[in-house]
Order: sequence, then structure tokens, then C-alpha cells
Amino acid sequence: MAFESTAAFVAFLEERKQLLRIKHEVDPHLEMTEIVDRVVKAGGPALLFEKVKGSPFPLLTNHFGSHQRMSWALGVEDFEEHGKEIHSLLKMQPPGSFWDKLKMLPKLAALGSYTPKTVDDGPCQEVVQTGDDVDLSQLPVQFCWPKDGGPFITLPVVITKDPETGIRNVGMYRMQVYDKKTTGMHWQAHKTGQRHMRKAKELGKKVEVAVALGGDPAITYCATAPLPDNLDEFLLAGFLRKKSVRLVKAKTVDLMVPADADFILEGYVDPEEPMRIEGPFGDHTGYYSPADPYPVFHVTAITRRRNPIYPSTIVGPPPMEDEFLGKATERIFLPMLQMVHPEVVDYNLPVEAAFHNLAIISIKKDYPFHARKLFHSIWGTGQMVFTKCIIAVDPDVNVHDLKEVAWRVFANIDPKRDIVFSEGVTDALDHAPNQANYSTKLGIDATTKWPEEGYTRGWPDVARMDEATKKKVDEIWPQLGIVLGSRK
Repeated sequence: MAFESTAAFVAFLEERKQLLRIKHEVDPHLEMTEIVDRVVKAGGPALLFEKVKGSPFPLLTNHFGSHQRMSWALGVEDFEEHGKEIHSLLKMQPPGSFWDKLKMLPKLAALGSYTPKTVDDGPCQEVVQTGDDVDLSQLPVQFCWPKDGGPFITLPVVITKDPETGIRNVGMYRMQVYDKKTTGMHWQAHKTGQRHMRKAKELGKKVEVAVALGGDPAITYCATAPLPDNLDEFLLAGFLRKKSVRLVKAKTVDLMVPADADFILEGYVDPEEPMRIEGPFGDHTGYYSPADPYPVFHVTAITRRRNPIYPSTIVGPPPMEDEFLGKATERIFLPMLQMVHPEVVDYNLPVEAAFHNLAIISIKKDYPFHARKLFHSIWGTGQMVFTKCIIAVDPDVNVHDLKEVAWRVFANIDPKRDIVFSEGVTDALDHAPNQANYSTKLGIDATTKWPEEGYTRGWPDVARMDEATKKKVDEIWPQLGIVLGSRK
């Protein structure tokens, strides 16, 4: 399932009674955040603000704000389907017999059909504004929290190219609007955009940038996905939506942009230009990230649909809408994590820990101190390097049941024996370390301890009822007249 516009996704949600149109005029300065925050935390619907004070364009938010809406945004009924499909693809072995080769052909052909497709024009360029007509103040950009440094674009799909190789990167970096033609570009030290800027500076070049807003929500999601370098996010979007992403040449920069987006901002970042203070910003950690110097994005053109819808989200104290963006990533990328770390059975990145502050991982140990090997491996794997704390538990533990995890962890650990400290890079938004971008790491080994790990007392079994007794009680249960309620 693919959506060719934000409006198409709005219609889809409305048909399923998952969208509420707000016809009352609402101010995007703080007022809208308070409304959205209440709705998100109550598990409410997507919101389409039809009258946004100071802007001619409607604003859509909370469209990713449930497991079901997030799944629909990715073209399926349950986004775990994508993880299972990726698992199936990764399990494909090099074909042996002629018949094996034939069996693989449909899968390989399908993958090839998802590559981005170039078109001559698209709805994203129905209206083109350049020069003095460029005016970011016309967009309904939210000023989210009282101490924010300004209004922030919060769902930008930021497109750049490696200045040496020409390989495209698509990422999501918040953008503080400074004036009609400039924004901040939150390229953190470890991000690909920052690396492109460093290379461009060495080569004496500017970084051409395009920012897509809206269109198929799967494309927006893919800008957040932790893909390995040089793997095209638009290819992932094609795989998820089962249809190629249509790309059109931008008007003022040498970049290809999603033809079906609602807005495209084109421009550049000059590495030789002094950076500008960006922030503070009420971030997904629940705290304000500090004001720091970041690159400036100069907008040379705004292209858009004739009747666009501006997509937005707010982040702050969890739970927020980004919970489901994070959970989709957790499920979709589990097979890839298992490919690198085959001992991993499952993992949970709790929204309460802002995803990167804690990973709970169930593992099948193959040798003594296996959990310790995993800690250090995870702290060196892709964007998992930002994980501050890791808890390792046995394979039969449900990592998504925090009550069970707490029981197992605090029953099983001897703190002196089972707590491991290390050090490494951390997320730029982590305010806790004394030094930015570098933190202590914590590993907690709550797995069953083996004699080879120094435990010689004989590890006890979990007290469980035998199957025969459970079956007998199942048979007599209807006659007992017991009505069970929730335990609080």
C-alpha cells in the first residue's frame, strides 16, 4: 500500500475514524502543542488543524501516534510484518540447484522493482517560489515549548549527497526557523549530514540541500531509519510501500526530491560560514537540549503542491508520537541486529528511556561471559553506539514486560559481579554526562550464571506449575465461578 500524498493518507485515516479535523483557529505558538500533547498522551486520533493562525496551510500531526496508524503509514496492518519479511530475505542462502534459483527469482525481482524511479515532473513543483518570493514564515511551523529558541520544523526529510562519491543520504534533522530564508540545520557530530559538510569544506564546496515535507508517510519514516551508510533510504521506502519512490530534479540544486511531497525547501549550507546558535529545544528526552552552534541552511526555493498539507510532530516528556516511530524501527530492524549478533533473541528500547538510554536484550548464551561480549559489540554497532545502558536477560524473558524484566534483573544480579562499566560516544541530546557526546556506559548481566562464570551454588529454577496440573484446572475452570479483574 502506497500513499501518493499527505491528503491521501488523511483521507485514509478519516475513513477509518482515526482523524479529527480541528476547524477552530489555533495558534502554532505553544497553543497547538498543549492541545496535541493532551491528545497524544490520551491515545487520541490524528489531528488536522484546518485553520492555523498566521498561515494559509493546514497542519497534520499525530498521524504516527498509534501502533495501528504507524503500521498503516508503512503500508501494512502491523509493522511487524516488515520485520518478518526482512528476516525471510536475510535467511536466503545462495541458491544451489536450478530449482532453488527459480524459487529466489520472484523475491529478487520484487526487490529490484522498489528502486527509486526518476520522473520529469511532479506535484511537489506545481508552485515554485524563488528569490524574494521565498518566505518560510508562511509555513505553519510550530513554536513547541516556552523556552524553545524559536519555531522548529520537526518532520523534515533532509536530502544531501556525499561531495566525493555523490551517494545520497536522507536523514531527519530538526530545523529552527530564523527568518524568511534561513534555518538551523541540526547536523550532530556523528550524523551523515555533518560528515558531508566536513568533506565539502575540505573540497572548498557548499553542501546542496533539499528538504521534503509530507508526501507518503513511509518516506518520512525512512528518514529516521538507522540504515548503514550508502544504503538508500528511498529504496527502503520503496520496499516498505511496495512501490518505487518517484523522484524529480529539484529546481535550484542538483538533487533528486520526492515528486509527491507537499513542500520542498531547496538551498545550501556553506561550511565556511560561521555557525549560528540553535536551540534550546524541548526534545524527545523530555528535557530542553541546550543552545549550541550549528550550520545555517539558506533557502533558495520553495516548491509545493497547489493545496499542500504541512506535517508536524512534537516531542517532549514521553509518551509522545515518536514512540511509534521508534517502535517501528525496533521491530523492523531486529533481523538486521540478529544478523550481526546471532545470540540476540529479542530486544526492547523503552520509550520511557528515550530509546537510546536503555536496551533490554534477551540472549542465548553460548559461552561464559557471553553477555559481556554483547555489551561491547552493541556499543560498536551502528546507531546502537548511543545506547547508554544495556540489560541482558535469559531467552525466556519477555523483554517487553517491564514488570517481568524488573523481577528477573533484581533477583538475578550480584551488583559487584554483574555490573559492567565502559565508556564511549553518546547521543548529542544526552544532557547527563559532564562532557558532551561522551559518556559512561552501563551493562547489567541478569542472565543465569554458569559455574564457569564463578557461580558454584547451583542456579535455581523458576517456580512453574507442571503442564498436567494446568490442563486439569483448565478443564474445571468453568465450574469454579471465578471472575478475574485487572490487578492494580
